[in-house]
Amino acid sequence: MTDRFAILVRHGAYHQKPGTPSALQPFPLTDGGKAQALAVGKELAGLAAEHGWQLSRTVYCSLQQRAWQTAQLLCQSLSEAINEDFSVLEQAALAERSVGAFANLTIPEIEQILMEDPRHQLPPEDWKSNSHYRLPAQGAESLLEAGDRVAAFLKTSMERREVKMSGTAQIFVGHGAAFRHAAHLLGVLAFDDIRRFSMHHAKPVILKFNAATGWTHHLGAWKQRHVLETATD
Repeated sequence: MTDRFAILVRHGAYHQKPGTPSALQPFPLTDGGKAQALAVGKELAGLAAEHGWQLSRTVYCSLQQRAWQTAQLLCQSLSEAINEDFSVLEQAALAERSVGAFANLTIPEIEQILMEDPRHQLPPEDWKSNSHYRLPAQGAESLLEAGDRVAAFLKTSMERREVKMSGTAQIFVGHGAAFRHAAHLLGVLAFDDIRRFSMHHAKPVILKFNAATGWTHHLGAWKQRHVLETATD
């Protein structure tokens, strides 16, 4: 059976608003994040040469600026490394978990609104990292719902005709929590490991798909999360 590879790349470091769920923050990469994005393009060129992969010339990314910038810079350095043209295609399906109408509010602001709204109770203390909890706001998702959305896009993308060629790999640039929950739903990551691990900025985690054996982790290390770390992107 033909093996195909989904290369998951979390965006580079960016100017994140502190104390705020990262989901749809619109801010750009830091200088360090830009360097990370350029470096991962060179890394992927090396991996493709080492393993004999045919990289899809279209790189998918979410609509968030940090993911788009990462994908653009990744394509730039990848194109220079292997002398082939790569392009970026934004996909809403790769977004991080949406907090809906609470987008870009701080955690205290969100909790204050819920406390003052007679329709709702305060969320659980771990609501930001709770995989099942969905904020009671229009357009909000749980982390598992976001993971399901991303997993569906990964599965659909890997079934495209041009990705069915032997050794073909597809690059996806997105967000750590959505990727981890997608990996769990694809049978790659145990549920308890979703909280134990994160993803390094602009470092690939590569999943292998085979029609006979399904999805497995192939290359690239998850980031060991610190006990008190609660970031979801």
